[in-house]
Amino acid sequence: MVTGASTANLAIILIDARKGMLEQTHRHSFIASLLRIPHAIVCVNKMDLVDYSEEVYNKIVADFKAFATKLDISDIQFIPISALAGDNVVNKSENMDWYKGSTMMYHLETVHISSDYNHVDCRFPIQSVIRPHTLENQDFRGFAGRIDGGIFKPGDKVKTLPSGFVSTIKTIELNGEHIAEAYAPMSVTMTLEDEIDTSRGDMIVRENNVPEVGQDLEVLVTWMSSNPIQARTKVVVKHTTNECMAMVKELKYKVDINTLHRIENIDKIAMNDIGRISIRTSKPLFYDAYKKNRQTGSLIIIDEQTNETIGAGMII
Repeated sequence: MVTGASTANLAIILIDARKGMLEQTHRHSFIASLLRIPHAIVCVNKMDLVDYSEEVYNKIVADFKAFATKLDISDIQFIPISALAGDNVVNKSENMDWYKGSTMMYHLETVHISSDYNHVDCRFPIQSVIRPHTLENQDFRGFAGRIDGGIFKPGDKVKTLPSGFVSTIKTIELNGEHIAEAYAPMSVTMTLEDEIDTSRGDMIVRENNVPEVGQDLEVLVTWMSSNPIQARTKVVVKHTTNECMAMVKELKYKVDINTLHRIENIDKIAMNDIGRISIRTSKPLFYDAYKKNRQTGSLIIIDEQTNETIGAGMII
């Protein structure tokens, strides 16, 4: 779920009308909040098995709202459905005339997500440097990648990290055509007026709006490996288009999924645990806090021996 939720704009949380809130409901809701999914639909399913009772629905809504006070989800909608009978899935239910909201499909098709991206802080991690070496394009040097924040236009003053050199955007190309502006999450090729030695893992940003640059990170991690993580463990960290070695300096705490309380004085974080750790990377990374930018604030942790993804992290 963590992998899928990391790029999602909306989460659907299913609750069995007969059983109400379960540990799984707490876990999935917390992960959705943790990964900053801005929209959530809480579908109270199997309403046909509780005789389409408004009282049962209202009780589950009240219980979830009480739990949601601890979460950070800005938009939560509640919809009573029967997936088997099709009530409130595509068409309005005749069995629940007391429900005045929209159907699930209508909400999915009309939810506003364009403002979910950070269009203020310009971040362009370079994925590849394009040098055709053809007679027509002997001097062409394009920087290809996906924009992770902000809006870029030809003529904008930009800075390249880590060099700190300042230049001006010459052109922005999308599918071989020049465009007037580019914004997250478009994948484009950018050229600069000046010849700057920039390569994969570097980042193009605004001259006066740069991300954090550092090697010591505080990370909220979801552990995915059967081998637990401990202090002093060496790992590989992949952040945007950057990859480097890192060491786990300290385990701060892990989270009790049911109560959301912190469990401190731990010596390991096991599979499916969510906890806070501090790591030190072998070279500086260019990052934002996850709550500010989900793309530049996230990373994955890889086992250096097996190359297996063993953890997903959010930079605090």
